[in-house]
Amino acid sequence: MSANDPILETLNLVKEFKGFIAVNGVSLKLRRGSIHALIGPNGAGKTTIFNLLTKFLPPSSGAILFNGIDITNERPAQTARRGIVRSFQISAVFPHMTVLENVRIALQRKRGDSFHFWKPESTLTQLNERAMQLLEEVDLQTYADSLTVELPYGRKRALELATTLAMDPELMLLDEPTQGMGHEDVHRVTEMIRKVAANRTILMVEHNMSVVSSIADTITVMQRGAVIAEGPYAEVSANPLVVEAYMGTTETVLQGAH
Repeated sequence: MSANDPILETLNLVKEFKGFIAVNGVSLKLRRGSIHALIGPNGAGKTTIFNLLTKFLPPSSGAILFNGIDITNERPAQTARRGIVRSFQISAVFPHMTVLENVRIALQRKRGDSFHFWKPESTLTQLNERAMQLLEEVDLQTYADSLTVELPYGRKRALELATTLAMDPELMLLDEPTQGMGHEDVHRVTEMIRKVAANRTILMVEHNMSVVSSIADTITVMQRGAVIAEGPYAEVSANPLVVEAYMGTTETVLQGAH
């Protein structure tokens, strides 16, 4: 595999539910080391794409290639072991444990010994150094000893990001990472994503256009299960099909994002 080869490719992916076509012939190419955003109105098929990529749904037809290998018919655990990890779905965030303990448990899961509760506490402290590194990546080091339940919402999302990073993903799927956040948290999480993307590939579903415009290298726009536009932000935001897909609201939203 050369650095120019796509890390992930979908070939004419189709998902049909009893006559309803949720994903209709979608071919995506994710460039290694890039941030790729999947946007579109509600019901466009974005979440279904995520479920197909993580194997929680089998495609009706088409293929999924990861690092050049056909993974279309793999089980979810096999695909996760390859390094495709969906954030906010696998995140092990336990409210009554500390922030550090949560990240440590995620590291144990990656190591495969998460259920060895009879092991002495001293074996777990070996993971503390790596856990603190991950907390620093998401600016949570000062919260290490705080109970997770006491974290503000935006910081909880940052912790979920840290537990995802603990799985050492090669490709991170971020499902609406800034949903429900205030402006300050949105900015913080956006910067965090930019930081953790430095040596990873990210595919994100995100409704906040200011986030998409500021960090996405490539944007794929979906409508009714199909791709209607793809390219950098400036190109996509000027596309009449995109404006029409959002029923006239996109123009305002997209232009307001600059």
